[in-house]
Amino acid sequence: MTIPASEADARFDRTVDRWFRDRLTMQPEIATFLGIHDHDDRLSSGGRDGIDDEIAFHARTIDEMSAIDAGELSPDRALDRDLAIHQSRLAHYWLTEYRPWAGSSEGAGNIGEALLPLFTRDFAPLPARLASIAGRLEAAPAHLLETRERVVDPVRLWVEIDLETTEQLPGFLGIIEAAARAEVHDEALIARLTAAADATRSALEEHAAWLRTEVLPRAEGGWAAGPERFEELVRLRELEAGGDEILAVGEELLASEKAAREAIGAEIEPGASPDEVMDLVKNDHAATFAESLAEYRSTMDAARSFVRDHGIATLPAEDHLNVIETPTFLRHLIPFAAYYDPARFDPVPVGTYIVTPPSSPDMMREHNRSSISNTSVHEAYPGHHLQLSAAITNPSLVRLFSGAPEFTEGWAFYCERMMKESGFDDTPKGWYVVHTDAIWRATRIILDVSLHRGLIGFDEAVDRLVAETGFERPAALAEVKRYTSSPTYQLSYLFGRHMIERLKADVEAHEGDRFDRRRFHDTLIYGGTMPVSYARRLFETNGR
Repeated sequence: MTIPASEADARFDRTVDRWFRDRLTMQPEIATFLGIHDHDDRLSSGGRDGIDDEIAFHARTIDEMSAIDAGELSPDRALDRDLAIHQSRLAHYWLTEYRPWAGSSEGAGNIGEALLPLFTRDFAPLPARLASIAGRLEAAPAHLLETRERVVDPVRLWVEIDLETTEQLPGFLGIIEAAARAEVHDEALIARLTAAADATRSALEEHAAWLRTEVLPRAEGGWAAGPERFEELVRLRELEAGGDEILAVGEELLASEKAAREAIGAEIEPGASPDEVMDLVKNDHAATFAESLAEYRSTMDAARSFVRDHGIATLPAEDHLNVIETPTFLRHLIPFAAYYDPARFDPVPVGTYIVTPPSSPDMMREHNRSSISNTSVHEAYPGHHLQLSAAITNPSLVRLFSGAPEFTEGWAFYCERMMKESGFDDTPKGWYVVHTDAIWRATRIILDVSLHRGLIGFDEAVDRLVAETGFERPAALAEVKRYTSSPTYQLSYLFGRHMIERLKADVEAHEGDRFDRRRFHDTLIYGGTMPVSYARRLFETNGR
């Protein structure tokens, strides 16, 4: 007997509701990130038991969702079922085969990331948020101790990054305490926060000493995924291509974008050498970082207006974005800028756009005006902020966890060229940066594949990134550090754009004169975040 779709959907929804609650109980930091504040004073387990719980959760998800007949579900529920299985297969492989948790403790990073949304998001009065911060800090020393038992195969580079984060997190705690003293008059709360922060500082100092004296001397593990595991990660991500094809796309785009940049350089300054053209672009920056930060905000506003006025995409009803300096504990890993999603369940969802102050005078060159324009398109409008603000309006709980980087990063990278073609900052310097950033993303594909297949080493990757992009060396060093622990992520930018453009071409060919660019964009971003290979089904359920 066939079960009516409505009854099958109702059963599926009950399963998803329980699945969702189980995940938030296991990982309270995710609950905070999503705007569910029942667990704001808790930290998840930092020990091996926490890893085992995650592995068991994903194994249960695969079994439970696979037992549901997709044919009995409505198209949206069937898509969610398949997405949940996809996510858990990938996560299960990541935790059981690649096992990055065994290479470093990441304790300080976990704590910093758990505090960040409580401090930066104005979802409740500051005293209430500080009370939750105090609760998490009170749990922090035990959390740090728990993470030590995970480090069974330490990787030197990752431990060095872990040590940097451990040493820099106290600076962020000082910022939180200063805000509390300036804005809160509850002496008992301030005393509690201060005591918890002091205990965390002591624990971080002990943790740093442990990393330095007990872990680094035995850190002999390798960070490369290896050819087989890398290819399996590509397969599990369902990228519609294998590693060799993805690498070929990167190499082809690298050559074409370098030629395009050389041609635009002749427009900027006829007869100038490539280095001279680069200097002309990169030396066009504000005198101070404070002025640059103001330029980020004004450029972001201009990009938002352009998206609205030119029918690029529909802006969500709730659209709020804060631009702040990158917290100290993240600066060694984020050389330029990054974005944190708005919280789905907060009364007023707010995105957070972080910009990293220059670590040296030369690094101000990376905040040149043309780069600010392109980065604001990528991170804000119509890039990450618009896409993720639209995605959280989708009712699916499953899609909240489907952070497919070829969709999120591919979309933001797709927007860079699309906005220029639409006329936003359509200047030779603007196009120079677009081509430079495309060269960067093509190089990321090559380095991602080459590093994790063991074809090149860390220093060689840094040298090549500097040579291909002209980045200042500190920026390239921070970039490649991230690449070592995120196999298949870095290829997502350019190959994700490639997948989105291929999907767009397919939809346009099918619809012909009926094709509408804004409708195509809205279908993608309001459908929720998911692999591009799954996003194709959104167009099937919309009448294709």
